[in-house]
Amino acid sequence: MKPKVMNPTLELLLNRKSVRAYEEREVNREVKDAIIAAGLRAPTAGNMMLYSIIEVQDQSVKDTLAETCDHQPFIAKAPFILVFLADYQRWADYFEISGVAELCAQKGAPQRKPQEGDLLLACCDALIAAQTAVIAAESLGLGSCYIGDIMECYEEHKALFNLPQYAFPICMVCFGYPTAQQREREQAERFDRQAIVFENRYTRLGQEALEAMFQERQKRVFGERKEVQGAGNLGQLMYTRKFDAEFTHEMTRSVRAMLLAWVGE
Repeated sequence: MKPKVMNPTLELLLNRKSVRAYEEREVNREVKDAIIAAGLRAPTAGNMMLYSIIEVQDQSVKDTLAETCDHQPFIAKAPFILVFLADYQRWADYFEISGVAELCAQKGAPQRKPQEGDLLLACCDALIAAQTAVIAAESLGLGSCYIGDIMECYEEHKALFNLPQYAFPICMVCFGYPTAQQREREQAERFDRQAIVFENRYTRLGQEALEAMFQERQKRVFGERKEVQGAGNLGQLMYTRKFDAEFTHEMTRSVRAMLLAWVGE
């Protein structure tokens, strides 16, 4: 249900959908730079800008990403790709050249290195920048699709992008002008507000509320069938296809490897 208050920005936000098929049309440099400029003005923790952006221009790199990011061919055809990194490397390097080690020695205190909390804060910065770029692109007529699978294959992506210890790809976004079919297709449904938005404190949903939450998706996917791909309901299907899928296990392994590298263990 659309809100009673409406303006062009809200229309843009409420009508957005992921786009995975693009016209064979170049995104010119001016449009790319406008999208990046918007991303660089995104909110950021302490104005530290704990993220970096890599624009992927090399077709061979796109081809590689189409395979390493869970075998998605459309990535190779995207005319504009940005990889958003959670990045504390700049600050770690700046601390080094600023004599922080000497300062800590004078104080008799150990020098602190980036840890798990710093990584999560940097992830927030990077994701806020990514979403800001996505909305900027939408305002210019481009569609987009987030690729969380960039968190897989950490070692390969580290080599591919020459990533230092404190830089990790948290998301990738493909941009392009949507095809007519993509423009006209329906939006994916979202869960009802009452299942997601709470007042003052978290509400854990019971069986009845959970079944009501997933009822429409259950009907859409299963219809009158009692089984889909060996699953008897939507929960079993999503567990098998997403939560316990091979790519999810790889993402977990990859993120764990990155986290160990980040904290230096």
